[in-house]
Amino acid sequence: MSDPVAGAATPQGTGPGRIGRYRWAVCALLFFAITINYIDRQVLGVLKPVLEVELGWNENDYANIVVAFQAAYAIGLLGFGRFMDVIGARWGLAVAVTVWSLAAMAHAGARSAIQFAIARFVLGLGESGGFPASVKAVSEWFPKRERALATGIFNAGSNVGALLTPIVVPLIVVTMGWRWAFILTGLTGFFWLAVWLVLYRQPRDHPRLGAAELAHIESDPADPPGRVGWRVIAFRRETWAFLLGKFITDPVWWLFLFWLPDFFARTYDLNILSFGPPLVAVYLLADVGSVGGGWLSSRLIARGWTVNRARKGTMLLCALCATPISIAVFADNLLVAVGVIGLAAAAHQGWSANLYTLVSDVFPRRAVATVVGFGAAGGAVGGMFISKFAGWTLETTGSYVPLLAFAGTAYLIALGVIHLLTPRLAPVSLPAE
Repeated sequence: MSDPVAGAATPQGTGPGRIGRYRWAVCALLFFAITINYIDRQVLGVLKPVLEVELGWNENDYANIVVAFQAAYAIGLLGFGRFMDVIGARWGLAVAVTVWSLAAMAHAGARSAIQFAIARFVLGLGESGGFPASVKAVSEWFPKRERALATGIFNAGSNVGALLTPIVVPLIVVTMGWRWAFILTGLTGFFWLAVWLVLYRQPRDHPRLGAAELAHIESDPADPPGRVGWRVIAFRRETWAFLLGKFITDPVWWLFLFWLPDFFARTYDLNILSFGPPLVAVYLLADVGSVGGGWLSSRLIARGWTVNRARKGTMLLCALCATPISIAVFADNLLVAVGVIGLAAAAHQGWSANLYTLVSDVFPRRAVATVVGFGAAGGAVGGMFISKFAGWTLETTGSYVPLLAFAGTAYLIALGVIHLLTPRLAPVSLPAE
């Protein structure tokens, strides 16, 4: 983080009535954490064509390796959500990054599908802490009216990570071999970790935060004291609205991460050196959607819309933008396929930014990471189903038609479920355990 940004947020740089910007430096740290998270996650998808040849995998082997990651991700989310609420974002995210970085590097020593599955399982455990910690940090550092934008910005790191991977990994593979792709990408987490531990604190404990910015961060009504456990949040309709929203729509993003390189290779005869540009274009569009989706709902709230109307209106727009993706299978032109897939990726990320923000809209800060972990675990379970379905479908038919047909309808179904369970997004009152 550059000195000018940090300096602008110091008490000396924050005059009376002038709100500083240090909270956005925190958001930038979260953005880079999620970027690294997704680089480590997507290396396998980019290397799929290479590893299938070198190690003799079939589609079901690959699906089982992906499922190992997703199963660990679901298990880890259930634990990490609660862990983050107890230990806090600073040390909780530090633990998560350490685990996933070591696991990413361990892939380099794998020699079989089973060994890759073990490495992916540990990677999934570590990476499961990324989003609960980030959403919790946003709830601590931003008032409600800024949280969707902040979430959209750090969530854009997933697109940047997915964008950088097909650019960087092929270069490493060509010059040093595929094992070094896992080692070098895994090392980046430790560089980030050093910066995080130096710069991150709770707002009230941070020496570089000015009084005006602290007052801005704490402008929402204070949460009641105490912690919230599983027994309290598990029986809330709002919790299940988030969980089912993730369960239905997260599988689409898993398809993008782990099967999009293969889609371009099969459909347009591209390889590890040539499918990079289409993937970069898709994830650039996804970046626009992530930030734009968060910005749009925040802007609508600023213009007087209710939180309920602004969030759901933005999510409806995103759901409609995802529907054309099914035509990508039949497009004769690569540019058309990239365009409709990129639009759907942008729609997913705009949807995701608002879906995550729903949690901090209705739940107190002390419960945010627990609810996010609970719901995101549902998303990982949904990803397990789509992975097995993708492996079976491609092994038996070789066609992406059923997979993209699902992707085009998932968001409208999910929005209907969310609205049915939470017709009004009103803050909930939770007793402490």
